[in-house]
Amino acid sequence: MDLDVVFLSRLQFALTVGFHFIFPPISIGLAWLLVYIELIGWRKKDETYTRIGKFFGKILGLTFVLGVATGIVMEFQFGMNWAKYSEFVGDVFGAPLAAEGVLAFFLESGFLGIYIFGRKRVSAGVHWFSILLVAVGATISAFWILVANSWQQTPAGYILQNGRAELTDFWAMVFNPSTVVRFLHTIDAALITGAFFMAGISAYLVISNRNVEAAVRSLKLSLVFGAVVSLLELFPFGDSHARQVARTQPEKFAAIEGITHTQMRAPLLLFGIPKENPPEVLFRIELPALASFLAYGDINAEIPGLDSFPAGDTPPFLLTFSSFHLMVGLGMLFIAITLWGVYLLMRNKLTSSRGYLKLLVWSIPLPVIACQLGWITAEVGRQPWIVYHLLRTKDAFSPAVSAGEVLFSIIVFSIVYILLGTLYIFLLLRKINGGITQE
Repeated sequence: MDLDVVFLSRLQFALTVGFHFIFPPISIGLAWLLVYIELIGWRKKDETYTRIGKFFGKILGLTFVLGVATGIVMEFQFGMNWAKYSEFVGDVFGAPLAAEGVLAFFLESGFLGIYIFGRKRVSAGVHWFSILLVAVGATISAFWILVANSWQQTPAGYILQNGRAELTDFWAMVFNPSTVVRFLHTIDAALITGAFFMAGISAYLVISNRNVEAAVRSLKLSLVFGAVVSLLELFPFGDSHARQVARTQPEKFAAIEGITHTQMRAPLLLFGIPKENPPEVLFRIELPALASFLAYGDINAEIPGLDSFPAGDTPPFLLTFSSFHLMVGLGMLFIAITLWGVYLLMRNKLTSSRGYLKLLVWSIPLPVIACQLGWITAEVGRQPWIVYHLLRTKDAFSPAVSAGEVLFSIIVFSIVYILLGTLYIFLLLRKINGGITQE
């Protein structure tokens, strides 16, 4: 059997990025929640909030370590498996990655040490400031990573010279047409992830009758916070991101919305069963003209369908369409779950609704899954380009690396990630089962 080195290289990168991307959304969301929790504990001298901060702070530290370990492997692959890509974009791509390391990573990691180990060694104000800088550092780190990825989606501030992209305008590269909307959309997704992570753990502690007073406080806080950020993900962040895609990546927009034929008054698809060859959506349930209106503010606007582009320039339809609609479906579920929780809170029935508390526990991984689906939509929807309309994925791999070598690395990485994932879950459960103690 012949092995396709391009497919295996893509699979390897998907594996490493997918596993790594479990941890940053949790870290970012949890860090910002801890900024508020530690502020209340400090300013109001509320020992309960201080204990909540200590409990979730240790979980943040554990999650951060796994994120760093898996992220290092991911960056090495640019040179190992994607040499032609690195040669093509090195002049552009190096700048945001360097900025991420210098301006964000050391800020985040340095102050995380102060936050976790300096509680009794620095003043309360300095301690709170340390978690604030951890949250800021994590957010800045995400910004620079998204700058690099967004440039691949909507390149700007460059010229093509000697067969490679060379940077001509740093700020045009940074604020390319998709950076800001993708950053806001992704950070809000991380806040949702952190909210559900905290709410689910708090609900488990309430069900288990462990440290109920502290768990109820963190549960209420995370639910209200989760409701707000879940609604923001629908509007304005999700809406503005969709409009950006419609204008700058029309092939991707056609695929995610199931618009197979160019049409005016394009409908918004609520439900359908996608079929790949040829691209088609069966059993459609749709709202007339709404896709045209949401994309361009005009119900009569023409939306290019997949038939408007050469067959070799359109993304894989089934995966792009399915991942997007599953992500949107989960987003609507998050709104429903959190608003239901706020309703129960207002009726003073939150802690007595054991069915709802169990739902929160089982919902912990759902925002992580939604983040993965969003990443799949963005990356698969850009295909066949690794840099949109500049460099095809099939032309970007390392020719010196054999398919057998890539396959071997996939097997090794899979084993390591299974072990790391198991260790993370084991340590996480041990910490959770210890409860929010007085220590």
